[in-house]
Amino acid sequence: MYAIIATGGKQYKVAEGDIIKVEKLGVEAGETYTFDQVLAVSDNGLKVGNPTVEGATVEASVVENGKAKKVIVYKYKRKTGYHKKNGHRQQYTAVKIDKINA
Repeated sequence: MYAIIATGGKQYKVAEGDIIKVEKLGVEAGETYTFDQVLAVSDNGLKVGNPTVEGATVEASVVENGKAKKVIVYKYKRKTGYHKKNGHRQQYTAVKIDKINA
């Protein structure tokens, strides 16, 4: 059984027991979080929502909050002496999928 959920502007295919990294949710480690935007559920047949499946939720527990690896952003324009180096670390929340309610 798997589900497709939407959070943080992205879509994730999840099954029970999976650990995924999503955009920061603002929930502390050890707490539970419920994803209510379930786009599709596969349970001996695929149920696709329009746009979401009615009454379907995915329960998850928060494992940790952290920052991803640094991404270097380098801007450069030739012949003008312009260059700018910038770094960015995206914040994430790691969650473990506990239960899919369909």
